[in-house]
Amino acid sequence: MSLNNQTVICLLDDEFEDLELWYPVYRIREEGATVLFAGPEKGKQHIGKYGVPAVADLSYDEVDSATIDGLLVPGGWAPDKIRRYPKVLGLVREMNDQNKPIGQICHAGWVLVSAKILDGRKVTSTPGIRDDMENAGAQWFDEAVVVDGNLISARRPPDLPEYGQAFVEALRARS
Repeated sequence: MSLNNQTVICLLDDEFEDLELWYPVYRIREEGATVLFAGPEKGKQHIGKYGVPAVADLSYDEVDSATIDGLLVPGGWAPDKIRRYPKVLGLVREMNDQNKPIGQICHAGWVLVSAKILDGRKVTSTPGIRDDMENAGAQWFDEAVVVDGNLISARRPPDLPEYGQAFVEALRARS
């Protein structure tokens, strides 16, 4: 089943983990969905940890949860910046309340922690933020991918194939 009518937003800021941003984006685009980047400023280029650029199609302020089907949060150091925007935290809460897929990998869990949506949820992440996830009320697992309702979480780049597939399956389940 094609995802031609679905739109996913990928949150963006400097020092994202290149593979954790681009792999799921390409995987979802291969299924026919539109993936747009949202950052602090529309049109601004952001550089990943390893030098791969991405340009914001929209600003955080332009994203409306009612018009999108899924949300991706890449890892790297970008999540520590992304979680400082009240609009982003509101968007994450709205997507969660609407039971729309939210994908997070590695350090991206910080954004979900700051959005306060992890209490009682099952997740994974890089082990380095396990304490943060648990202190936010989540039950943490050392597994490649953990799916708990609309939350799809993964640990790190070696888990990208399973993560991409799980996110695509979550989008398919909504169509």
